[in-house]
Amino acid sequence: MKIVVTGGAGFIGSHVADAALEQGHSVVVVDDLSSGKRENVPAGAEFVELDIRDAEGVRGLIERVRPDAISHQAAQASVAVSVREPARDAAINTVGTVNLLESAMAFGTSQFVFASTGGAIYGEVPEDKQAAVDWDPVPESPYAWSKFSAEWYLRFAAKQSQLRTCVLRYANVYGQRQDPHGEAGVVAIFAQRLIAGEPIQINARKEAGDDGCVRDYVHVSDVVKANLAALGGDIDVPVINIGTGRPTTTRQLAERMAATLGVEPTVRDAGPRAGDLERSVLDASEQARRLGEPVSLDVGLEATCAWFRETAT
Repeated sequence: MKIVVTGGAGFIGSHVADAALEQGHSVVVVDDLSSGKRENVPAGAEFVELDIRDAEGVRGLIERVRPDAISHQAAQASVAVSVREPARDAAINTVGTVNLLESAMAFGTSQFVFASTGGAIYGEVPEDKQAAVDWDPVPESPYAWSKFSAEWYLRFAAKQSQLRTCVLRYANVYGQRQDPHGEAGVVAIFAQRLIAGEPIQINARKEAGDDGCVRDYVHVSDVVKANLAALGGDIDVPVINIGTGRPTTTRQLAERMAATLGVEPTVRDAGPRAGDLERSVLDASEQARRLGEPVSLDVGLEATCAWFRETAT
């Protein structure tokens, strides 16, 4: 199968490209390198430097490559940036997706997999609950709205053409190659700082000194597994959550990472961060039924911390 992976020089996209090559597929990585790294692109993939906002460039690429499938990971992924620059956020996440969809429909692409957000779309998830795909979405940021609106363009495309679409709503993804300078990279941030002997900060859920916000942390290997299954047409539902269903506070995360790395952390308590959801946990039962139980947090953190330690400079 010939696969185009957008954002393939980034954290998740490069792992998807790696795994697709390992399965014997032909891979074209598309990235504008605004946040991705050229060294993340696997040697066996063709690399095209391209901004998905460039409709003519996207059309020319898809016309030339004629991919069987597209794994669309490229995104403006910062909630804070989306608040400061909503037009830029919408141009990348919504219009960029539309550019890809139009070209996919025009040149015979069969499968389109879209990386969406479970954390931002569902809004606050009450205690002892897990957000399911049939929940009414409550987007509270331009980022959440841009991703949610892109999902509706996928639905439109699927109705208007033979293109099969699948939306993967990610929980908080972590793992090897995650950028510690990224908006959603608390595991990477903690790993880098703990290894360097620097203090880490826990932003409060309600008041400084509490255990922090609650999140569903999913290892990148489970995200890759879901992408490959969707690219191959093995996930036959239009939307699926990709997470673990297991809640973890920021303080619990910090303690487990410090124990994994064998360090004594210096922890600073801060107040709530503007715009943070207090609790976000996904119902991942459909994922587990189709793909097996997800990687446990302990196993995922062990692999992630080992990689950060090996690559520390």
